[in-house]
Amino acid sequence: MKKSFKLFTSYNFEKLITLSVILFLFNLVFTYHSTGFLFLIHEILVFSTIYLLYQNLHFFLSQKTDAPLTLVINSGILAAIIFSILSITNSIYNSDSEGNISFNFFNSLLSIVILFILIISLVYIFTTFRELFFLRQKKDPSTYFNTMAVFISLSFLANLFLVFDPSIDYVRDAFYVVSIILIVLNSVRVAWIAFLTKKQKQYLLLISIVLTIVFGLSFSLVMDSNIVKKLIYSFSPGVHTIFSLITIYGMIYFIVIFFTTLFHLPTAEAFDRKALEVSSLMDITKLITQVFDFKELADTITAMTTEICNSDSAWLVTRDKNGIVLNSVYKIGFVDADKMCKLILEKNYEFDDEIKIVESNYLNQEINYQEEHFNSIAVAPLKVYGTTSGYLFTARKGENTFDNDDKKSIQTFANYAAVALENAMLIKESIEKERLEKELDVARDIQRKILPSKLPEIDGLQISALFVPAFEVGGDYYDFFELPDHKLGFVIADVSGKGISAAFIMAEVKGIFESLAKTIINPKNILIQVNEILKNSLDRKSFVTAIYGIIDYESGKLSIVRAGHTPLIRVGKNGLEKIQPGGIGLGLDFAKNFSNSLQELEINLDNNDIVVCYSDGIPEAKNSKLEDFGYERFENILKQNYNKQIDIISNEIMRELSLFSKDSHQHDDITLIIFRWNKN
Repeated sequence: MKKSFKLFTSYNFEKLITLSVILFLFNLVFTYHSTGFLFLIHEILVFSTIYLLYQNLHFFLSQKTDAPLTLVINSGILAAIIFSILSITNSIYNSDSEGNISFNFFNSLLSIVILFILIISLVYIFTTFRELFFLRQKKDPSTYFNTMAVFISLSFLANLFLVFDPSIDYVRDAFYVVSIILIVLNSVRVAWIAFLTKKQKQYLLLISIVLTIVFGLSFSLVMDSNIVKKLIYSFSPGVHTIFSLITIYGMIYFIVIFFTTLFHLPTAEAFDRKALEVSSLMDITKLITQVFDFKELADTITAMTTEICNSDSAWLVTRDKNGIVLNSVYKIGFVDADKMCKLILEKNYEFDDEIKIVESNYLNQEINYQEEHFNSIAVAPLKVYGTTSGYLFTARKGENTFDNDDKKSIQTFANYAAVALENAMLIKESIEKERLEKELDVARDIQRKILPSKLPEIDGLQISALFVPAFEVGGDYYDFFELPDHKLGFVIADVSGKGISAAFIMAEVKGIFESLAKTIINPKNILIQVNEILKNSLDRKSFVTAIYGIIDYESGKLSIVRAGHTPLIRVGKNGLEKIQPGGIGLGLDFAKNFSNSLQELEINLDNNDIVVCYSDGIPEAKNSKLEDFGYERFENILKQNYNKQIDIISNEIMRELSLFSKDSHQHDDITLIIFRWNKN
């Protein structure tokens, strides 16, 4: 479409240049062409040139209709140029006693150039009037303008018949009069004036007076000056007709503009205010999606509030868990705004439903202002989803208090501002959440590296282990330590609490066990040392449950110590046995009570026995009814699947847990270790 438009305008412009050159040369060669066939050719050339010039200027000016004052000023400049040229022409050309102008070659060349300039200027002015005519029109008025253009064209062409029969001049006069009537009717279509600001209307008022005079003087020169009239008429009677009609159009149009602008001037301020309100609402709508910084948004809102409400100052407060927070002030001291805000809100005004106007006379006595005091203050609640998140204050110093229109404008703006601020807060929280999630991803990766990357591979001892955190990171821990003399140490631990804090403690516990496991052989002594080291790390609300054991995979001898952890389960050919030696959790006591509570237990495993260590996340898993998975279900799964591979047993446990708690969230970390000893 854009390409075809360029081709169309380029093609028309080339034709215009060609016709203009032909017309120019025609006038140089045939100086006298006032009658006969030459006159007919000349007038057709002139009309065709004017038509093509109008088309090209129309396409050019149609891109500039968003600046009506620019179009008016441009047409005014051209009107002034036309008047200047006509005045100079009237002075430099001489006529004889009968009013005829003597032409030599130089005079002919100069007159042609002058007339070309006049024609271009006139067509530009007429095209400008066309663009202004259509500007801001709700319905398509093209029929009215096109009808006027047709009658102006007929007035031009009617001059062709006068050369052959001067007695039918009434035809031209009829077209001329109808053209003037249509000009008057079309001149009243000036809807674009209503959309100008007050300052622009005042400027337009002055311009319309000047241009009315300029077009009137130009019309006077064309009709009354013998030299100018002869000069134009000798070139083309049709051009003289169009010249007079367009100058009449200019006079009438700018007279209408003057009175229309004068009529709109008293309401211009109100219109400017409404336009500012709409523009500000559009701006804040953009802010809702573009500005994410809460402070920047609050500052913008207070500044825009003073513009919309024509007030002197504005400030914005929000509510949080600590009370009222002053976020932004505009054209008022922070101390004054804070004092006024607290005093107004402490007076128990009901501001949560709608805007209120506070007459601040009594406030002036209670506040020692650092600046001039205010006469009235408007307080608009910032409501989102029915909840008041803050207040927007705006104040005036003069006697002009806030009226109902002001209240509606402020409340509408406050509603938009509330949404914008809420979005900014949500974006801020979202960014913070995203940052925390990234940190948790890092923590999850670190925890994954803390846990064993692969299980020990030992002949005669099968091992299966899994860890499922309730959140991004967890407080459960397990590990294995290869010891001399065909022994394997293992630990399973559960830190009280969940999430990041538990994960930090778990990381420390990991380091302690790893450093002690290869230097201390006795399981009980290891737990005693771990408890002593944790003395400086755990607070009173934190503790760690654990089982530490050593298994001799040659003899099947298992030594374990339990510190408050869930019972160890042994399943063999003789059935299921819960093994629960005494012991309290790590960190619950740092005196001798801890070591005294620990009971070391030795177990001799039989072939194909399985030993199960787990955290309380398995028996305490809950369903939608908040019922526990329980030890009984857990033990039944172990008994029913005892003869299967231990990886299959682990998968079966997790499958049953998932089915049981499918409609509920995981409440605790799940850790599971299964050993099967089979020396044969």
